[in-house]
Amino acid sequence: MNSIRFRLLLALLAILAATAVVLGGFTYRNVLVESESLFDYQLRQMALSLRDQGEIDPSQAQALADGQLDFVVQIWSVDGRTIYATRDHPNLPSRALIGLAEVNVQGQVWRTFSTATRDRVIQVAQPVQIRKRLAADAALRSVLPLLFLAPLLALFGWWVVARSLAPLNRVAADVRQRDERVLSPLPTVGLPDEVAPLVVALNALLVRLGESFDTQRAFVADAAHELRSPLTALTLQLKLLQRAPDDASRDAAITALGEGIERSTRMVGQLLTLARSEPGAAASPLEPLDLAEVVRQALVDTVPYAVSRGSELELVAGTPVMLAGDRTALGVLARNLADNGLRYGPPGAHVVVRVMVQAGTPVLQVDDNGPGVPADERERVFDRFYRRASNDEGGSGLGLAIVLTIARRHHATVTLDDSPLGGLRVTVRFGDSP
Repeated sequence: MNSIRFRLLLALLAILAATAVVLGGFTYRNVLVESESLFDYQLRQMALSLRDQGEIDPSQAQALADGQLDFVVQIWSVDGRTIYATRDHPNLPSRALIGLAEVNVQGQVWRTFSTATRDRVIQVAQPVQIRKRLAADAALRSVLPLLFLAPLLALFGWWVVARSLAPLNRVAADVRQRDERVLSPLPTVGLPDEVAPLVVALNALLVRLGESFDTQRAFVADAAHELRSPLTALTLQLKLLQRAPDDASRDAAITALGEGIERSTRMVGQLLTLARSEPGAAASPLEPLDLAEVVRQALVDTVPYAVSRGSELELVAGTPVMLAGDRTALGVLARNLADNGLRYGPPGAHVVVRVMVQAGTPVLQVDDNGPGVPADERERVFDRFYRRASNDEGGSGLGLAIVLTIARRHHATVTLDDSPLGGLRVTVRFGDSP
């Protein structure tokens, strides 16, 4: 079962069982040893008390003769005659070893303590089997509390695990109750240190998802708004073509319709490019590449448009400029910058594209001799579908928005300045080259 609760409980129970076994074993062993020591002490004290008091009092002798008593007392004279025994026993030790000893008599082992005076020898004996039974009973009684305590500890462990996982369960319940419309951050108050990083990461993900959804909704709304006008224009141009009274009017309507289709096609293409460049969209992995070569290949597609306008497109790129990037996206970036310089400049415009390294940083720079962009509008031209009021070129207003999106993906900055050619200078500064 792939459950944190189950694994924690299983681990706690295993630790508890191992601890109980080890602690019980040590306790059982220690009690056995202590019991043996205590029994030896009793033997010694009884023998010494009999030695010190001289004769055995009749009342004491009667008590020692009790058949239920585990101890057997024997007294010998110095010449070996038995002068006293607490009771008759078929297998009593017949000899005395001074001090503590174990005597085997006909298969029965006795633990004895013997002491001697001037005229007699006193021995107190106890069967080893009885001693072991008594010691085992005492040891078992000392271990029994662990057996009763173990279930209580298991229940306590279950309660601790359930209480510890409660914050995680609350977070899971909160997430289950949400849908795509509820992306507010999850509460982080009172969370354990182990759960808080997960919730913080989830909140960061929710913020990114919210931004992505907002961007998509704004993109769809803007695209729908911007496509409405060219589609309406195409419809009107088609009607004009249908109503054309003569060939000249028909040719003019066909030309206008073709231009409208071309503008609509370019806008749709740029919309698709922008959608692919949005944060969260599937993107190609970054790879080491030569920025100069990528820009050179991208400008090949722009040359026919420059020739059609009688404009000049110049590329200044010396040594290879290496960086990690998306080849297709960087090609779109370079093509849009060059296209903007040609499209918004006058016929016969001059656009210079430079690829270089400045202070170890790859730089792409585009200069044109067009009308430029006033300083107070340079932030707004990066907005989607923004077109300057004085611009007569039928652009979509997406070129620089695409450039900025691709640049951000490559951790690059885009700045606008006045160009030495008299128009606009666009500088894209990438991260350090590899």
